[in-house]
Amino acid sequence: MAEPLVIRRLDFLGGLATPGGWRPPLSLPEVAFAGRSNVGKSSLLNRLMRRKSFARVSNTPGRTREINFFQVNDQFILADLPGYGYARVSKSQRETWRPLIEGYLRETPTLAGVVQLLDVRHDPTADDRRMLEFLGELGVPTIVVTTKIDKLKPREVDARVAAICAMLGLDVEQVVPFSAETGAGRDDLAEALEQVIAAPDWRAGEGAVAEGDVEAAP
Repeated sequence: MAEPLVIRRLDFLGGLATPGGWRPPLSLPEVAFAGRSNVGKSSLLNRLMRRKSFARVSNTPGRTREINFFQVNDQFILADLPGYGYARVSKSQRETWRPLIEGYLRETPTLAGVVQLLDVRHDPTADDRRMLEFLGELGVPTIVVTTKIDKLKPREVDARVAAICAMLGLDVEQVVPFSAETGAGRDDLAEALEQVIAAPDWRAGEGAVAEGDVEAAP
C-alpha cells in the first residue's frame, strides 16, 4: 500500500506574532497542531514530515512564541501553534498569547482541521480540556493524538488510551496513538490528515460561534 502523505517539498513561510499581523496568503487548506508545552509536538512534527530538524526540539518547553507556518508540497499549510499551559509563565503572560491562538482558530477561513496532542502518560489537564471544549464550540474537525506511547510498555498503551477517552468522552477509534521515537502511528495520522484536508468546508452553514477559553504560553 502506498505511503500516505509523501513529503516532496516542505517550506517554512514565516510566523504570526500578533493578532492581525502578517500571515501567509489564504491559498491552501490549513491544519493547526496544538498541545501543551511539553507534549512532544516538535518531535511528532519531525517524524510526521520525515525531517530530522523540521521543528526544533527544545529541552525548554514553551519556546515557540509565534504561530509558525509551513507549506507541505502544494497540498496544505501546517500551522504550528505555541504550546499552552507552561507553569513557569505568569497568567498575565498567558493572557497575552490567548488572542493569538484563539483569533487564528476562530478567524482563519481556510482552516481545515486541528491536531490536538495529549501525553498518553498523563491525564488531560485543565488546559487540555479547555482547548478541546473550545475546538468543540468552533465545530472544527479535530484529530486527537496521544504522544509518547514508547514511554509505556506495549500492554499499557491501550489501557491508557481508553482511560483518556473515557475522561474526555471520546471513542477510542477517534484517537491516534503516536511515538515520535519509533514512528508508530505516523501513517495513521498522515491518513487522517489527508482526509481532513480533502473534506468539504466544515464552516458551511455554521451559526455564530460561542466564546471559548484558550491559554497559551510562550
